[in-house]
Amino acid sequence: MKSIISKLFILFGITIMFFACNQPVKEEPIQEKSEVQKLVDEYAEVELTADLSVYSEAQKQMLVKLIEVADIMDELFWKDAIGDKIEFLNSISDEATKKFAIFNYGPWDRLHDNNPFIEEYGVKPKGANYYPKDITEEEFKKFSDENKNSWYTILKRNEDGSLKLVWYHEEYAAQIEKAAKLLDEASELAENEGFKQYLKLRAEALRTDDYLASDLAWMDMKTNEIDFVVGPIESYEDDFQGIKAAHSGQILLKDIEWTNKLEHFNSFLQQLQDGLPVDKKYKQEKAATDGDLNAYNVIYYAGDANSGGKNIAINLPNDPRVHIQKGTRKLQLKNVMQAKFDKILIPIADILIADSQRKNIKFEDAFFQNVMFHEVAHGLGIKYTINDKKSVRDVIGEYYSALEEAKADITGLYMVTQLNAAGEFPGKDLMDNYVTFLAGIFRSVRFGVGDAHGKANMLEFYYLQEKGAFEFDETTVKYSVNMEKMIPAVEQLVNDILVVQGNGDKARAKEWIETTSVIDVKLQASLDKITEANISRDIVFKQGKTVLGLK
Repeated sequence: MKSIISKLFILFGITIMFFACNQPVKEEPIQEKSEVQKLVDEYAEVELTADLSVYSEAQKQMLVKLIEVADIMDELFWKDAIGDKIEFLNSISDEATKKFAIFNYGPWDRLHDNNPFIEEYGVKPKGANYYPKDITEEEFKKFSDENKNSWYTILKRNEDGSLKLVWYHEEYAAQIEKAAKLLDEASELAENEGFKQYLKLRAEALRTDDYLASDLAWMDMKTNEIDFVVGPIESYEDDFQGIKAAHSGQILLKDIEWTNKLEHFNSFLQQLQDGLPVDKKYKQEKAATDGDLNAYNVIYYAGDANSGGKNIAINLPNDPRVHIQKGTRKLQLKNVMQAKFDKILIPIADILIADSQRKNIKFEDAFFQNVMFHEVAHGLGIKYTINDKKSVRDVIGEYYSALEEAKADITGLYMVTQLNAAGEFPGKDLMDNYVTFLAGIFRSVRFGVGDAHGKANMLEFYYLQEKGAFEFDETTVKYSVNMEKMIPAVEQLVNDILVVQGNGDKARAKEWIETTSVIDVKLQASLDKITEANISRDIVFKQGKTVLGLK
């Protein structure tokens, strides 16, 4: 009896399964991604990790404190960019929008010409949060405070509507003191004497907004394997006057093997300065030769450095007084550079570079060199106008950053050419650098023309295209480099930029940058092909103590 019942149950089950399997499966509708989610997906995640087993427990404790300082810089950059981070993020209900706002430190897409992705915020204020939103150029000029052009002050309004000036260390007193205290504590854990001294002086700089001594100490460090770029650094966030420094933090670990390859080129700086293709009156300033040229792997980004497009090299300090005394340090961020090359540049080249020149896209022998000599080029050229000896940065004002980035790009390429002619790169094919440079422009102009780097790249692209150095094939819809025309075009562009800077010709800088800060129909069609291929626009980081195995 049990056997019969069991067989009936089995038969019944098979019957049910048969009918069930033959029923039409109801497909769930595919959820269309929101426009903001698509923007989020344009960023590829990269993990910032490193083998810290070579460092002592004290050094690991120091790294934890440096991360905490960087996080305070992150908080302050939110204030630079828009205001209170928590209040702003709590006003956003959609998770994709909130995530994208975190990427951009605000409601404006930094890689799409700062267009608002939360419409009610409208156009991004040119002066970010460093000035009253309604300030005018005329009002700024009439404001008589002698410190209004300081990199470390903000302008606010009194109750009667008049302008007043406040130093960073006063406006952000609580955060600044906390960060300075942590730097003091970190200095006690530092095992390298130069780094210990730098951290102490940087703490004092945060408290006083006088960064000269700490910048000079940073220049003097030669043997430290851990580095920390921290404080108000770059002025790209200020699109009103181009002077206010944004809070930032980056923790770096020196790549000894690659650094040894690079340090050789420091001895060429004065020779390169003397050989710039411009009248001698525009290159009279001496190149300081005691700056560093090093390779690093970054383990933490915060604040300005972490917003929108991520930097792949550093050329600091920005203070021209330091440039005159000690030059600059050029730091190549190798791990992040490699990530962008692999995830972004290579796929773009596959789409837009002529098949015959695709083989010229290379990392170590081209992309890395181009970026490295870009940073070297920042330290060459001219820092003070030739007639009245005023700071070029101050005279050119809001157009300085874009023009300086273009100078660094094109002068760096010129220097690679000169060093190759001097026999420094045996067996090199210069076409590698030129074609990789062209592909790099496509990578950068996807950011639009909302920032200095985008403006610089458009200036270079149109100039070189007009000279015939860049060619476009209507049939293949791909670009190539004309070597014969490229070399003289690069030399002429170096000349033209240095003359504008040396003359302090703000009117010419304004006309040049504003005229070229557009993406024409043909170029836009090419960039659309990149978008259609779903190539990452930039990267975001998985980072922090947990990723690094720190407690």
